[in-house]
Amino acid sequence: MHRRTAISLVLLPGVLPLAQAHHGWSSFDQDRPLYLHGRVQGVRWQNPHAEIVLELPAQLTLPADLAQRSVPAQTAPVDGKALLTRAQLPQRQDRRWEIELAPLSRMHAWNVSPLKVGDEVGVLGFTFRGEMGAAILRAEYLFVDTRVYGLRSAPA
Repeated sequence: MHRRTAISLVLLPGVLPLAQAHHGWSSFDQDRPLYLHGRVQGVRWQNPHAEIVLELPAQLTLPADLAQRSVPAQTAPVDGKALLTRAQLPQRQDRRWEIELAPLSRMHAWNVSPLKVGDEVGVLGFTFRGEMGAAILRAEYLFVDTRVYGLRSAPA
């Protein structure tokens, strides 16, 4: 292990499991978009994709305006408005979720600043079919302050 990697892992406790979280889209239930909101507890800002650990509040709720939010155009054919309309909360009760974002090249294309521990963010994405296995969400949209980023592809 390189010295810089070892230092990063020491400085960001709880991030090591993220390194093993990479999965293809086929593992995720794309018919059931989930919404999560919380505080960033860990960050791994490197390829194959940026990842965060998100701690949810005790009483997670869907934002009343979620279905009305604007979503940015992407080069991939994503019906963001339909995803926002169908969004639901997870059935599982995990307070910590591993969030798979996009590759760094795509995060840069969207001008997403690296997230930091303590940041409050929302994500809309997909977890495993039947919510089986680890509490992992593959992000389709990232909500930071008033900004919304589409993570499936590059900005259109």
